[in-house]
Amino acid sequence: MGYSVGQVAGFAGVTVRTLHHYDEIGLLVPSERNHAGHRRYGDADLDRLQQILFYRELGFPLDKVAALLDDPEADPRAHLRRQYEPLTARIEKLQKMAAAVEHAMEARTMGINLTPEEKFEVFGDKDPEEHAEEAERRWGGTAEYAESQRRAARYTKDDWQRVQAEVASWSERYDALMEAGEPATGERAMDMAEEHRQHIGKWFYDCSYELHGGLGAMYVSDERFKAYYDSMRPGLAEHLRDAITANAARHSQGA
Repeated sequence: MGYSVGQVAGFAGVTVRTLHHYDEIGLLVPSERNHAGHRRYGDADLDRLQQILFYRELGFPLDKVAALLDDPEADPRAHLRRQYEPLTARIEKLQKMAAAVEHAMEARTMGINLTPEEKFEVFGDKDPEEHAEEAERRWGGTAEYAESQRRAARYTKDDWQRVQAEVASWSERYDALMEAGEPATGERAMDMAEEHRQHIGKWFYDCSYELHGGLGAMYVSDERFKAYYDSMRPGLAEHLRDAITANAARHSQGA
């Protein structure tokens, strides 16, 4: 008697509505109907559905799927061969993404003073490989990037905990500074900006005033960095940027 549309939907993890649509457009017409006219699917129908779902997973539009499956010159092995290469390419891409997540959970800080776990979380559900590539594209040829990679590669869990503790202390004090209404151009804010710069120099790479100014601008222009600093206190990213700029100017005047 074959399988009902509900059973097939359960097997394949699709909705009954999807199977009805496939029937309506002629992509998957059940080979049988029972006496009440209800759809019944046989083994050959399930084989065709499997092929459809393979192609859909690979991004083929329904009309292209139909053309491939209805090609009289094709055989099941040909279908499988066509699917094998893009599937293996996807697996390779996912493996690269997994490697990128590993790298992101190491020392790719570039000024985001986080533990490896936090560095991963701040990027949300976006592709980790994308951000690893972005970091390398932005700074990969710089001495600072190489130095940051070299230092962080040897840090222990205790080291990362000390980094985190320093960041937490700085964050609390900067929050209190803003709560008190201290302007970004004030002495206290500039001192906090200087502490931020020295923290980067201590743990990651020698951060010049010029480079620090570029980081400050990025903390506002890049939504991921902005979200991180604003999570400490709304508006902190812009306040810090202005404090960094003022601190650099103060240093230049005093030089």
